[in-house]
Amino acid sequence: MKKASDLFIECLEEEGVEYIFGVPGEENLDFLDSLSRSTKIKLILTRHEQGAGFMAATYGRHTGKTGVCLATLGPGATNFVTAAAYAQLGGMPMMMITGQKPIKKSKQGRFQILDVVAMMGPITKYTHQMASSDNIPSRVREAFRLAEEEKPGAVHIELPEDIADEHTDSLPLKRSHSRRPTADVKSIREAVKALEEATSPVLVIGAGANRTMTGRMLLQFIEKTGIPFLTTQLGKGVIDERHPKFLGCAALSSGDFVHRAVEASDCIVNLGHDVIEKPPFFMQRGGPTVIHVSSKTAEVDPVYFPDIEVIGDIANAVWQMKEDIVPNGSWKFDHLLAYRQGEVDHTAPLAKDERFPIFPPHLVQSIRDAMPDDGIICLDNGVYKIWFARGYTAYRPNTVLLDNALATMGAGLPSAMMSAMVYPGRKVMAICGDGGFMMNSQEMETAVRLGLNITVLILNDNSYGMIRWKQANMGFKDWGLTYGNPDFVKYAEAYGAHGHRVESAAHLKELLAHTLSTPGVHLIDCPVDYSENDQILNNDIKRLSKEL
Repeated sequence: MKKASDLFIECLEEEGVEYIFGVPGEENLDFLDSLSRSTKIKLILTRHEQGAGFMAATYGRHTGKTGVCLATLGPGATNFVTAAAYAQLGGMPMMMITGQKPIKKSKQGRFQILDVVAMMGPITKYTHQMASSDNIPSRVREAFRLAEEEKPGAVHIELPEDIADEHTDSLPLKRSHSRRPTADVKSIREAVKALEEATSPVLVIGAGANRTMTGRMLLQFIEKTGIPFLTTQLGKGVIDERHPKFLGCAALSSGDFVHRAVEASDCIVNLGHDVIEKPPFFMQRGGPTVIHVSSKTAEVDPVYFPDIEVIGDIANAVWQMKEDIVPNGSWKFDHLLAYRQGEVDHTAPLAKDERFPIFPPHLVQSIRDAMPDDGIICLDNGVYKIWFARGYTAYRPNTVLLDNALATMGAGLPSAMMSAMVYPGRKVMAICGDGGFMMNSQEMETAVRLGLNITVLILNDNSYGMIRWKQANMGFKDWGLTYGNPDFVKYAEAYGAHGHRVESAAHLKELLAHTLSTPGVHLIDCPVDYSENDQILNNDIKRLSKEL
């Protein structure tokens, strides 16, 4: 007979778990004791459960394997809620393990007790309270299966104290080998026929296409056909954006150069569409033919009701389409590519503006110049996300981690920390607003303790800049969104990190070069000039793209 908590750890080892991130409590002590004897799984102690959850989710995003995080009952479990929603909407496989008081004999009334399983129900793919140690192997295996199958997401298991202390003769279950179904040949033929008969087809690469092998197959398809492509924010980097057929990233909701290009197409292939992102185009009756290529059928709404659906593994579906299609010699793409040229012509002079505080387009270009091809930037949430989605050229998949699903503040630093752990040989930068950084800034201590090599760039405007931009756009007075900040340089140094403050555009370039080439945790306090956000993003871009 084996102790249940020991069995639980063995099940996690069987699943290939490398790390458990979290903040344990007294209800986790049996689990913690069992984990202390594991030679395969490392505990990463964080300073807040939310940071642990964001790290676990980002592990899932990078690897496709389930990231695991640990918290106690009550307040520990409630601190996981935002990270659970982040993983669930963002398609990142993550498992949360929470403790609970004894469920068979409890003498503490309702102290700290919440119905955590019911709470997690709406924001996970699976949630379960362990009521018998004999069922641990099957419940753990089921949770991992659901976390990782399309669409990946969050799962939760509650392990009560008395169940963790039980003894059982159950054994871990081995992982099953499975392959995703391939798309039906007839649906492939129908999609290819529509493409061959079109005049100006276009590809839209969404969140679901950001998976292993899809980028490779898509590149082969584009090279054979010459069909231009654009991405959503979560599809960014699936194909190298230096490609001559790249049309841009749909960062704004509408009216950008890239939206005009889609509107000028007569056949749209929507790859990996996910309704958690704002639609990159709006369907209309009698408009372009829309082909939905995804692992799941389309969720129909007033602006999305595709004509043809190709359902199955996306990479395989694209390969099948590539094998079948005969490029149409009369396809016309020049007018679509002209919109991309219009965007480049508009952005280039802005990126050269070396004013101080730093102008966002110049910041984006400076960071792109400083980062190597495989460097990873991890964006928190703020108005700068739009500037980076539009202007930062992604060269490889998952090198621009931005969250256009839950779009939560506070995830930038933990996601950069996890990126540096998964890829210790690559340059990693967290890009945060001052508001988002302060929501999980305590994880600076974790980053220093782990000996990570990361740069944390804080865009400092002493306000919630995204909401100020929206406030201005809606014609409201500037009110209720400004605050004071700590001295970020001293703050970094208090954690044992290296603090730097930008003093000019030229100094920014020097600091980026220094921090990216020097080991350790570096924080850069970068004053930013958001005064033209409203004019450029809401007025200039829409006017110029419309004129084209």
